[in-house]
Amino acid sequence: MSRIFRGVTIVWTCLSYGLDELVLNSFRNPVLSRIARFTNFGRKLDAPRGQRLREALESLGPIFVKFGQVLSTRRDLMPPDIADELALLQDRVPPFDPNVAVETIERSFRKSVDEVFVSFDRVPIASASIAQVHFAVIRNRDGVERDVAVKVLRPGMLGVIDKDIALMRMMAGWVEKLSSDGKRLKPMQVVAEFDNYLHDELDLIKEAANAAQLRRNMDGLNLVEIPEVFWDFCHPQVLVMERMNGVPINQVEKLRNAGVDIPKLARDGVTIFFTQVFRDGFFHADMHPGNIQVSLEPETFGRYISLDFGIVGSLTEFDKEYLAQNFTAFFRRDYKRVAELHIESGWVPATTRVNELESAIRSVCEPYFDRPLKEISLGMVLLRLFQTSRRFQVEIQPQLVLLQKTLLNIEGLGRQLDPELDLWSTAKPFLEKWMLDQMGPKRVWRELVSQAPLYAKMLPQLPRLMHDYLQQKPKDYGRELQELLAEQKRTNRLLQRIVYGGVGFVLGLLAMQILMRMRHFY
Repeated sequence: MSRIFRGVTIVWTCLSYGLDELVLNSFRNPVLSRIARFTNFGRKLDAPRGQRLREALESLGPIFVKFGQVLSTRRDLMPPDIADELALLQDRVPPFDPNVAVETIERSFRKSVDEVFVSFDRVPIASASIAQVHFAVIRNRDGVERDVAVKVLRPGMLGVIDKDIALMRMMAGWVEKLSSDGKRLKPMQVVAEFDNYLHDELDLIKEAANAAQLRRNMDGLNLVEIPEVFWDFCHPQVLVMERMNGVPINQVEKLRNAGVDIPKLARDGVTIFFTQVFRDGFFHADMHPGNIQVSLEPETFGRYISLDFGIVGSLTEFDKEYLAQNFTAFFRRDYKRVAELHIESGWVPATTRVNELESAIRSVCEPYFDRPLKEISLGMVLLRLFQTSRRFQVEIQPQLVLLQKTLLNIEGLGRQLDPELDLWSTAKPFLEKWMLDQMGPKRVWRELVSQAPLYAKMLPQLPRLMHDYLQQKPKDYGRELQELLAEQKRTNRLLQRIVYGGVGFVLGLLAMQILMRMRHFY
């Protein structure tokens, strides 16, 4: 009943904000336009369509807000007025009462907020679907005061998310049972992955651990800054990390006026993404402009600043190597190898003909090469690949759903920064170098170095192990040999009987033939 009630609530919200009218009018069909005018009778829909869509998503909860955040990065797919409104969902969701934030902090630390912080700004600096952020000052273990950002979980999120996930799970079950594509699309597994990510986002200790891991991974790359986590001030509902000062990445003119090399910034973004995915197998998976800034500080000028680590993606070694080989073959336009990799991985049936799959992939991908980002759309490429996948029964891989979402985010950011960016030529050298590192002499050397402690432990034991082995008495295999010989004799006797019986049968047939002929002759 709770799922049915939630479904009714979603439909009612869409009707209340006139989203049905927005959809019907988007088709520019006279019949649909007349239907839209008829359904609007008696409803007051004076607010702009973008505002109505944003407010509807805000009222429906965090899952719908995140959907709006993804759409906001795709200005190539959305009208400007809608994209501008949806951009407000990135860090301008209506905040909750600051007193509630203070109560959450005091309940978590069992101290007054003035005891926890040297100072705490009760006016939130940013508010999103899951939490909101306040600036504060702490005194660390060394007695040094540090400027920090305090992230406080929005109350009541668990119940809302559980209801939406339950509804999605029910709908996924229907798709799996009723749709011919149900087994291939794996909707239940996709919802399960989404469920895990959203519940992880509700535990700010996990987010702090994600931030710490990304900070270690990115150390030394000198392209991105990850804030330091202050573990003494962290709790499942409160996260305290270093305060970062930067300009949101979607304020391109401000960055350009400050002297930031925008084309280089776009290339650096591609490098950061592919480094996190293929080198580390651990990547920031919520890269909308509200979470990405650019530093203007002298010592870190022009570097990215990453924020909000509630959603991260991870890949196994198999996934990394498979994807890297696919990308490398794709950039080389070796479509036959792409088709072979799909078959080898089991993503398509083993009976698939390589040449047919190769031809289909070529027809999708070839038109998009040697074009700047402004003339292509990964969204359209993925859509056409999806249509092709139906023909060849390609199975959807739930663990790669976040990667696909992040790829669309990256394309959206790149399109805003530098529409002339050649995504393929920027990524190809990185992937080829990564493949060489994985399969060349460097990989062998790294494996030897990583196994050196084990070898160092084993080498002193080798003389003793060799001596013990040589001192052992030879095992008596006499009994086993006697049994084997006896079995062999029994087998030989059986074979002899079969051969003699067969020869006797043939001779008998010949004798009968001779007797019958002689009788006929006489």
